[in-house]
Amino acid sequence: MSEQVVNAEKLMQRARQSLAATEQALKTAIKSLRDKTVDGGRISSSKLDECQLVSYETALSAAEAAGAWFALDYAERTREERGDSGDTLTIEDRCALIFTAEAIESIRARLELRPEDYGLSRETLAETLDSEALQSFCAEQLAVERVAALGKEIADMDGNTGAYMLDEDHEMMRDTFRKFATDVVMPLAEEIHRHDLIIPEEILGGLTELGCFGLSIPERYEGLQPDDQEDNMGMIVVTEELSRGSLCAAGSLITRPEILSRALLKGGTEAQKQKWLPKLAMADPLCAVAVTEPNYGSDVAGMRCKATRTEGGWLIDGAKTWCTFGGKAGVLLLLARTDPDLSKGHRGLSMFLVEKPSTDGHEFKHKQEGGGAITGKAIATIGYRGMHSYDVFFDNYFVPDENLLGGPDGEGKGFYFTMAGFSGGRIQTAARAVGLMQAAFEKAVSYANERQVFGKPIAAYQLTQTKLARMAAYLLASRQFTYSVGRLMDEGKGEMEASMVKFFTCKTAEWVTREAQQIHGGMGYAEETAVSRYFLDARVLSIFEGVEEILALKVIARSLIEKAGDN
Repeated sequence: MSEQVVNAEKLMQRARQSLAATEQALKTAIKSLRDKTVDGGRISSSKLDECQLVSYETALSAAEAAGAWFALDYAERTREERGDSGDTLTIEDRCALIFTAEAIESIRARLELRPEDYGLSRETLAETLDSEALQSFCAEQLAVERVAALGKEIADMDGNTGAYMLDEDHEMMRDTFRKFATDVVMPLAEEIHRHDLIIPEEILGGLTELGCFGLSIPERYEGLQPDDQEDNMGMIVVTEELSRGSLCAAGSLITRPEILSRALLKGGTEAQKQKWLPKLAMADPLCAVAVTEPNYGSDVAGMRCKATRTEGGWLIDGAKTWCTFGGKAGVLLLLARTDPDLSKGHRGLSMFLVEKPSTDGHEFKHKQEGGGAITGKAIATIGYRGMHSYDVFFDNYFVPDENLLGGPDGEGKGFYFTMAGFSGGRIQTAARAVGLMQAAFEKAVSYANERQVFGKPIAAYQLTQTKLARMAAYLLASRQFTYSVGRLMDEGKGEMEASMVKFFTCKTAEWVTREAQQIHGGMGYAEETAVSRYFLDARVLSIFEGVEEILALKVIARSLIEKAGDN
């Protein structure tokens, strides 16, 4: 259909009113959850565990609502910057409106499935989720003709989903790394995945020259980040573009240097910062993170890998798993128990910089002169290949005193340094998800325009058009959600929002890559087709850097409950 002439401002106002009504129902649900889980003014972990499903769904609903607010803000900002009259809806407007309506309906379906568990009465539902104004807004925006028309227009524009709205510096970064991803990473990505190869020097060397590994390191330590502020937006933009090239062969390379540099900046001695940060900025050595253990996963307090005092340092004994890039890395950021008293929990953990030789193999073993040894074996995975994730075993492996992060004062503070290190990992993972979605969407649009079925391209069919429109709306919302949280983090805010956007975008990436694969039909299942790789790679996003269930239950739900108590 031809785009209707509308009053865009009034339509946006209706969208905001409908979203506000949805959030009112959510607030009731959160208050109900608080009443069930707070005991003596504090959240009871056991009571919260009795409400896991409600907590999970409340967290997901809150993340969807936050994404919708950011999408609407973005659409209005683009119109203001262009000086649009507001009489005709832009691509940004239409994507934001469709996403908002979908988010509202998703939340509505979830809460109305079990209203009593959310503390929602019929009266509350009638005033919020079942109000005539809300239902009318959603019905209009999700009408098949409207959605299909957006999909057709996007296909005709080769997948354009609107302005990125970056400042000049970040736009320049985007262009630089997008070109590198297109020219260098993409031609190598399929072979790396299909043959489970280690990332080649063409990529590592090129990114080192571009300063990629110094993005999270201050200029005073020979990095690229300004000394007086963080630049999460720079990290997000670069990560997104490299992940568009390949999640595993490029998009995840700067995650580990960021984690290690953040931990060093938080807790390292000045001597440790002066020694290690310039090296990390030049990827010499490359680094990996050894935190997760085979039996404990996210339960950091229960970790058993131990560090025992010895003359001049510490002896490491135990096992770590999912140590990504652990073979190629020349230094591991290791979390180990320095206090054998398990009742101390996370307070008995310390962090070490464990040096080892670099290797390209799927297995490695290094024996020290004193008899200590470190061995590793790559874990076979369905996707996310190129960096290899290892099971790593330490047997009396010696680490000198100077490599205890923070020196003597850092003993017992490893958990806090870990949290500082991982603080940027969630927003960066959201950026990885956005880049992967962008790659899948580009392939979907291209194939839909080229593939002929019954005499015309599949992009001309309504079902494909609606798929493309919804994918575009979710991609736009995911990107702007991520950018908005990045800006908040640059201001020292947005901690809970970072968990929300990681949770939301990673789930969304699984769906977007699945739809891209489906549009390819049988070719989407062929290993030679990039979308099959995108689908496999997307699956890991909801697992690492905070598995979605832990994020929902232990971070987002708790934060929502605490915030409700402050109001």
